[in-house]
Amino acid sequence: MGTGQFDKAAILSYDFSSVEAHSPGFTISPQEVQAIGSAFGDSTWAMQNGVTIGGEKFLAIKADEQSVYGKKGKEGVIIVRTPSCILVGHHSEATQTTNAAAAIEKVGDYLRGGK
Repeated sequence: MGTGQFDKAAILSYDFSSVEAHSPGFTISPQEVQAIGSAFGDSTWAMQNGVTIGGEKFLAIKADEQSVYGKKGKEGVIIVRTPSCILVGHHSEATQTTNAAAAIEKVGDYLRGGK
């Protein structure tokens, strides 16, 4: 959030069992948390079904074992998996997805032990 690239953010447990922390008003249901886990487990599934965060469905534009990116118009979500947690960031239409992704991926790299 400190980068200014995101208007909402959350931290999920590393095993996709719960929401550990979130911005005020940014709620992610247990079903949405489980579906995010499915997106990381099967990139084809993610690309076909997208991801739903806070009741909003996002079209998956990238999905692999480390990151899932979603778009809804010019808004977007970036979800990054690390060994200790899952980072979820939502950006408004005023932010470029590439800038938001760079910011959250940098935190993800740090949590993975990179520099």
